[in-house]
Amino acid sequence: MRYQAPRGTADILPDEAARWQAVEAAFREACRRFGYGEIRTPIFEQTELFARSVGASTDIVQKEMYTFTDRGGRSLTLRPEGTAPVVRAVIEHKLYGTAELPLKLCYLGPMFRYERPQSGRQRQFHQFGVEAIGVEAPELDAEVIALGWTFLQEIGLKGVTLVLNSLGCPVCRPAYREALVAFLRPHREALCSDCRLRLEQNPLRVLDCKIDGPTPLVASAPRITDHLCDACRAHHAAVKAELDRLGIPYVEDPHLVRGLDYYTRTVFEFVAEGLGAQNTVLAGGRYNGLMAALGGPDLPGIGFALGAERLLLLLDEPAEGRFGAPAPDVYVVAFGAGAEKKLSLLMRLRAAGLSADADFAGRGLKAQLRSADRRGARYAVIVGDDEARAGRAAIKHLATGAQWTVAEEELAAFLAGRIASPNEKEAGDGNDAHVGNHAPNP
Repeated sequence: MRYQAPRGTADILPDEAARWQAVEAAFREACRRFGYGEIRTPIFEQTELFARSVGASTDIVQKEMYTFTDRGGRSLTLRPEGTAPVVRAVIEHKLYGTAELPLKLCYLGPMFRYERPQSGRQRQFHQFGVEAIGVEAPELDAEVIALGWTFLQEIGLKGVTLVLNSLGCPVCRPAYREALVAFLRPHREALCSDCRLRLEQNPLRVLDCKIDGPTPLVASAPRITDHLCDACRAHHAAVKAELDRLGIPYVEDPHLVRGLDYYTRTVFEFVAEGLGAQNTVLAGGRYNGLMAALGGPDLPGIGFALGAERLLLLLDEPAEGRFGAPAPDVYVVAFGAGAEKKLSLLMRLRAAGLSADADFAGRGLKAQLRSADRRGARYAVIVGDDEARAGRAAIKHLATGAQWTVAEEELAAFLAGRIASPNEKEAGDGNDAHVGNHAPNP
């Protein structure tokens, strides 16, 4: 008998494995600079974990999961996606109580769905993903999107468009659900058989039909952004404002819903040319109720995942990355008028090859400096009201207390030069008085 790899799976041979390793290394390097530590979860979990998190009415649960019963009579499932296992691990090990929030995690690994194999879609496929848990700030949404954008740009992916929407929350979504059902019900017979069932169980998923795809009916359906409550509308506006500040272009799609039930508020996709109808290469969103639904504390979360097979189809020569630890070189401490510059400074430092992170919980100066110290950062960059007005930043060497004052446009080069130097000096520049008023020792 001649054995072959099962349908929907593929061997990754040595020459191709080198391309995989380069892309994996680039992803790990981007995550390192953004402060994400790697987590590895089991390849199978309790079936109920996915039914409860992904949604019992989704195609994944109803049609696509690889489920089996072990010798003890337990129902287990090969993981079809990465978020639920990561959240389960966070709850089980109480990581939310032992780390700074947001808890930033990344993962790489195989997933399994029983789908019709096609180019870029296998039954065993590989995902890269990130999760940021514990903070609901819209600027964290923007930073997660910025991480995806940075990675895709750095590996040289061309023709990528960011698509953005908000799905609201349990306060405002019921009214939209009623409006959508009222619109769709007269057109029930025009829907595919799957969507006729979704109309009763989960009508938002009609907008994400994989059989019919976008249709004139969907295009004329009510917009969820017209039904957002004040809090969700403000959150969505703040996310867009942060993306505008970062210079990350986006297209709004009020009918973007994603295929999993746990999403709330921000959802997004990066779509690429050259993949046909299934053109999403990276996608994610916010899932504020998932932790509580799985038995943990009611902490918000946001993340994304990307399919490695689809990504590699689009890349000729992936950029090489470097492996590294997630401890930041620099921790940005921003408050007052300086808070608006936080993400811009982070992105500028990361673009210079430095790992940089910041507080996203709105804490005060002393608490932020304590966080910088606990995270093991070498330097704190401090931007308050005075610094923001002057276009400058205060720098503090956390091990010695030495301090400098540097123009914002020179900040990245200054720190990169010091960190790259094998004989890094620890004496300040004589401007300690300017910084000392804002930066007491943590």
